[in-house]
Amino acid sequence: MQLILGGARSGKSRFAQQQAEAWQDQTGGQLLYLATAEPGDDEMQARIQMHQGDRGERWQSLEEPLQLANALRQNSGSDTCVVIDCLTLWVNNCLHHAQWEAQKNQLLRTIDDVCRDGPAPHWIFVSNEVGSGIVPLGQLSREFVDASGWLHQALAARAESVTLVVAGLPLALKTAAQQL
Repeated sequence: MQLILGGARSGKSRFAQQQAEAWQDQTGGQLLYLATAEPGDDEMQARIQMHQGDRGERWQSLEEPLQLANALRQNSGSDTCVVIDCLTLWVNNCLHHAQWEAQKNQLLRTIDDVCRDGPAPHWIFVSNEVGSGIVPLGQLSREFVDASGWLHQALAARAESVTLVVAGLPLALKTAAQQL
């Protein structure tokens, strides 16, 4: 399991895709892109189409804006690498639908159960690092930053590797040799 963090347009999705495709080249496994975005407007639809075009035909896609834990449980085989992009959109969706605590707890339980009960899945989580700026003024914005930060910490503790991508350059924050 990997966690890849970075700011907007940092290259984190491209890095995750490269990691997954390298895994496929080595194993012959399948690639699944688990997208959490909801195309609420024309600009977001254009972003989704751009990401779909960047992936190409090697990839299968699954759109799941809310029930992330269920989608991961169904795609936990060792013959598939799943890129989950993007966790911050998922956090936003959960907060918007007043399901944050339940969905977060279900996700962390699913990760713990799947990683304990069988061969480790090949999951690459992609998320925006939103906690490096100033504390937001609005309550909802603070809740979003807090929820994202706590989720990142929980996933980083479980992940084999954590990478921060800045200006297209990956910086390893945690590697398999540095397990906590």
